[in-house]
Amino acid sequence: MAEALEFYGQFLRRPGRYLYVGLGDCPCCDPVGARDVLADALNRLPPSARRELRRVVARLDEEFLRRTLPDPRAAARSAWHAKAWWRQRLAGS
Repeated sequence: MAEALEFYGQFLRRPGRYLYVGLGDCPCCDPVGARDVLADALNRLPPSARRELRRVVARLDEEFLRRTLPDPRAAARSAWHAKAWWRQRLAGS
């Protein structure tokens, strides 16, 4: 979980106005995969730890939403995409 949090934050510190998800072929380099790990941790942690992590992740999520663009076709692509908003952002080419 700590690695996922660190990677998600690093991804959001990249320069530029917009960021594109899926910039690499490596799952360990994917901000969506890191956000999936954080979502899983939020579901499993005890309440006090969950609150603290949710506070940190919420700030990162705001930046993710601000610097990525929605993919209007993502939810129709698969049930996996439709399950989480962060999977419905535009991927780079």
